[in-house]
Amino acid sequence: MRAFGLLGVVIALCAGLYLYQQNIEEIPEGNPQQQIDTVAIRQRLLTIAQTERQYQATNGKYATLEELAAADLLPGGTEQRGYSYSAEISATGFTITAAPTAADKAEWPTLAVDESMQVEER
Repeated sequence: MRAFGLLGVVIALCAGLYLYQQNIEEIPEGNPQQQIDTVAIRQRLLTIAQTERQYQATNGKYATLEELAAADLLPGGTEQRGYSYSAEISATGFTITAAPTAADKAEWPTLAVDESMQVEER
């Protein structure tokens, strides 16, 4: 009976270790500040993409970042944490790109999101 209990604990620990390793692989590379900023930029991109989807549902078209800012839907503007945001808009979709503009972030990744709501590194 004890052998089954011990076996259960070992299996649970192995499963936990496997899940931990999978999550570690998703953490962005770089120093802690880069990791923090990259996560913040990813979240900002998803927020802008969600705003685009809501704007499209209300107005029947996607908006430029300037249109979102004019409608008070883009708090914080088009620059944040040393990144600058730009948008490519079409009748059927959008791509929002965040590119590093600060000199100390020149080697950091460029991130982009589209209507699929998937953030990609470029």
